[in-house]
Amino acid sequence: MSAVQAAKQALRKDIKKAVAQLTRDQKAHQSDIVTEKFLSSKEYGKSKRVSIFISMDDEIQTDKIIKHIFQTGRLCFIPRYASKGSEMEMVRLHSLEDLQSLPKTKWNIKQPLETDQRENALQTGGLDLIVVPGLAFTMNGKRMGRGRGYYDTYLSRCRSLQNKPPITVALAFSPQILDHVPTDENDMNVDMVLFPPRS
Repeated sequence: MSAVQAAKQALRKDIKKAVAQLTRDQKAHQSDIVTEKFLSSKEYGKSKRVSIFISMDDEIQTDKIIKHIFQTGRLCFIPRYASKGSEMEMVRLHSLEDLQSLPKTKWNIKQPLETDQRENALQTGGLDLIVVPGLAFTMNGKRMGRGRGYYDTYLSRCRSLQNKPPITVALAFSPQILDHVPTDENDMNVDMVLFPPRS
């Protein structure tokens, strides 16, 4: 294991612990602040085709953003992770009812079945904006994910296939914002990191 990988592994444990110490109310409050920042951003304002993750308990909650995407007539795409390897694609979500009916994966995340035929974002015009999850970020866009490489691989594909690469935005709780995050050459930076005021 490289020094960077070891540093990442140690940091992932620390960040998970720090986020777990936030109360449910703190998470909800911070999620609301970050959601408001996102919805009022000019980057989101200009976007028509948006990819967003379906949040887990230890992530900024994305349900209000997903609702807003549908309310404003944008096209919504969500990740579908392949059961093998580090392949991920962004597929169309049609409505909030569609979201409710999705099955859950072994990670307890809702996603369409691999056999479910859905519009694939990269085959029908690409994406304007991708909301990127992660465990730790710096203010200038360095990102550490959960270690599977799904988003780094996908962002790399977007940048090679799209004429204009999508804007990437990360959403973070305050303990997830650090001065330094260990990265290597495969780690893709994000354009913008939104987080609550740090106390």
